[in-house]
Amino acid sequence: MTHLRKMMLEELQRRNYSEHTAEAYIRALRDYAAYYHLPPDRLGPEQIRHYQLHLMREKGLAPKSVVQKMAAMKFFYSHVLRRSFRWEELPYPKTRNPLPIILSQDEVRRIIDAASDLFQRAILMTLYSTGMRCEELAHLAIADIDSKRMMVRIHRGKGGKDRDVPLSPKLLETLREYWRWMKPQTHLFPSRYKVRKGSPITTKGIFDICQSTARKAGVQKAVGCHTFRHYAGSRTMPGGAVAKIDTAYLNGLCILLQAHYPA
Repeated sequence: MTHLRKMMLEELQRRNYSEHTAEAYIRALRDYAAYYHLPPDRLGPEQIRHYQLHLMREKGLAPKSVVQKMAAMKFFYSHVLRRSFRWEELPYPKTRNPLPIILSQDEVRRIIDAASDLFQRAILMTLYSTGMRCEELAHLAIADIDSKRMMVRIHRGKGGKDRDVPLSPKLLETLREYWRWMKPQTHLFPSRYKVRKGSPITTKGIFDICQSTARKAGVQKAVGCHTFRHYAGSRTMPGGAVAKIDTAYLNGLCILLQAHYPA
């Protein structure tokens, strides 16, 4: 890692950015420097403007991806180099807010039933029951399952905040069965690859499980980890437990209502 990237990583850590965001920002800075074959501290607004067009025209990146890379560069120049650019002259591309993909209760049940083993089933049911984010699930520890209070503790979620989410009796039953079978040591869902022994499952691994089980279940919708967050609103799990109302679900519901019943 170059000196500048090390400085950026330290600044991200000081500001308590998530590991996932830090990795994305470091990667964006590396790609930006590689495009010009120059260290980023020798580049400026004009190069950023050309690079933005390159990302959209030649690389074909989606507007949201370009926005993230622009945010990384803004962070680097503003907080690491402490240079004051006129960022309003570097407009971000307009992004669309498509309607969220909402699964039916039958589709969720079919996806969970399509799990190839108890490892996949426990992951899917945890996503379904708690509505937690993919990275939060990957770093979930055995000690985070509080069966006495019937809560799941999530450490350093979005914004670096800790929070509790309800633990349903059905999910607890599944996790206990899974623990007796898998016997994980620290992380609730450890990586199953020998080269990553002792490490948690990757977010890509969780995403792949969501996609593969959805295909096996015959669900045509694009299913990922966040799809379960959209579904983790007011609904009843098979077995009777009710999860809390999730903000992502409410936001999605508002968008749907606005689309069908415009003012």
